Amino acid sequence: MDAPDPEAVAQEVFAALADPTRREILAALAARGPATATDLAARLPITRQAIAKHLALLAEAGLVVAEPGERRRVRYRLDSAPMKVAQRFLAALARDWDGPLAALRERLK
Repeated sequence: MDAPDPEAVAQEVFAALADPTRREILAALAARGPATATDLAARLPITRQAIAKHLALLAEAGLVVAEPGERRRVRYRLDSAPMKVAQRFLAALARDWDGPLAALRERLK
């Protein structure tokens, strides 16, 4: 099986992080650890159904992993691997920009 394309992974991460509610859900999971959609709905000002939809998108981007729990409850935990891919993508992009920008700065002096 081929490794996922870093640019595609980064695109999924950026799309998932574009929504403030999804960022709030990730922050809640980071602060308190794994949780169910019901747990998150008790902490956040949105319905459990809305949280479940956001969790599905976060899972699709690989940022959360669903783990079966007791009594058919699904707990979600963070997975930082896609975020690390996105960070490397941004770092490479910044490196690509730094050289030409430094050259332009020198030329304008």
